[in-house]
Amino acid sequence: MKLLDITEPGQHSIAIGIDLGTTNSLVAIAENGHARVIGGLLPSVVAYEKIGKISVGEEAKKNPLAIHSIKRRMGNAGEKIDVTGKKLTPVEISAEILKVLKKRAEKLLGYEIKKAVITVPAYFDDTARNATKDAARLAGLEVLRLINEPTAAALAYGLDKGAEGIYAIYDLGGGTFDISILKMENGVFQVLATAGDTMLGGDDFDREIAEYLGCDLYEARRKKENSSKEFEKLIAPYIDRTLQICADLIEDSGIQKNEIKGVVLVGGSTRIPLIKKRLKELFGDKILSDTDPDETVALGAAIQAENLIKGSENLLLDVTPLSLGLETMGGLAEKIIQRNTPIPFSASQEFTTYQDGQSLMKIHVVQGEREMVSECRSLAEFVLSGIPPMMAGTARIKVIFVIDADGILTVSATEETTAKAQTVTVKPSYGLSEDEIEKMLREFMENARADITERLLKESQVEAEIAIKTVNDALEKDGDLLAENESKAIESQIASLKKLMKKNDRDAIDFATAHLNKICAPFAEMRMNRAMASVLQGKNIDAIAKKL
Repeated sequence: MKLLDITEPGQHSIAIGIDLGTTNSLVAIAENGHARVIGGLLPSVVAYEKIGKISVGEEAKKNPLAIHSIKRRMGNAGEKIDVTGKKLTPVEISAEILKVLKKRAEKLLGYEIKKAVITVPAYFDDTARNATKDAARLAGLEVLRLINEPTAAALAYGLDKGAEGIYAIYDLGGGTFDISILKMENGVFQVLATAGDTMLGGDDFDREIAEYLGCDLYEARRKKENSSKEFEKLIAPYIDRTLQICADLIEDSGIQKNEIKGVVLVGGSTRIPLIKKRLKELFGDKILSDTDPDETVALGAAIQAENLIKGSENLLLDVTPLSLGLETMGGLAEKIIQRNTPIPFSASQEFTTYQDGQSLMKIHVVQGEREMVSECRSLAEFVLSGIPPMMAGTARIKVIFVIDADGILTVSATEETTAKAQTVTVKPSYGLSEDEIEKMLREFMENARADITERLLKESQVEAEIAIKTVNDALEKDGDLLAENESKAIESQIASLKKLMKKNDRDAIDFATAHLNKICAPFAEMRMNRAMASVLQGKNIDAIAKKL
């Protein structure tokens, strides 16, 4: 006899929201659009005792060997950390924090929780996002959605309740600063742009104050809350830096300051009076700080969890933090999806073969803002095989990039005449930390002009290389059509172009390539006539005309 799985009504209709933070983590639930945190802040600290006991939170902080800030290592999910003789990954350690949060919710509700929405930094890449989902799986949770922290913060302020317009999310935590601009219109909730500094946060304030007072960090944190004039002077340069990032993002996004209807404050450091004062100077009287900044993200995650379980009329569109693309001839990075593109999103582009009879094509997926592949991050490589033999440039290879709502990338390539296809979900064995992402963006901005100059030069060199190969192949097949002086003129121009390709004069390369194409035009016409004569040989012209 089989037993029925009988449960109380509604037990499987609740999902929790989790803010898996660097310093502290929280869990929250939402019912009928009203969210609340369960159990307060849980320090994101894990300690492994020699006897096998695992402690998390306040108890773990007492252990000098406790592991702190494991979230910073999620971008390197395969890393092995030596813990009392065992090798554990960031995924396994993060799972212990999630287990405690899950138990908190279950204790309150009285039954097992199986589903959750978990927040991640906007700059988390594919590896860190996948690692977060794997940690949840180890903790016994199915991740309904990963959402970016700024999006969750905006949800907590009820911006999904019919509010329209543009809002900014100012997030200053212990270790990082982020600013995001979001737009709500006709039920579509879209992140327009995001920026920040992964090396700027409340910890910097604490160190400045501790050094000034000659005290420990704990005492510095306590005194920081009072934020006297002496302390304000110490932390003012850091606050100025956040405001400059805000101003730069507004300018880059093309949004006017007066279009921003409100500024949501997130992160414990935003409690400092000086920050609110300076933000009012920049944005006016639009500061929204009536929710606990430590709880905002978790509350928003809980609201989104309820929306996914019960349904919602609103569509959330986060953004991808870095551009995604492919390597093309000459080591150039061809961007398929631009940075700050709303997700979920898909884009496609057609490519072709470089050599006659080419049957394979390597697809190299890269991430970053620089123009050369060598300056970007390699995400994945795969080979599309079975391309039918064709002349160079005639095959049609369609490459499709798809980013899902969790920010996970899938790339597929299809040869369109045969439908031969290959697909890869990007799950690299290593990831980018927030610091590395910030470094990539900084280098992109610092080198933008030089990168464009280098790209244009490389494109000219590639075009010249293709022209030379095309002409040499033609000479090998039909060189007998030319008089000796004509062949020598073409060969001389090729030699001249090869010399120019080694230099950095793009205009000279372009001119020489154009001249090679010009002097080869009569040769191309002769080859066309020979090909036509070969096709028509032995055929009746009248019969051919009738078919046409």
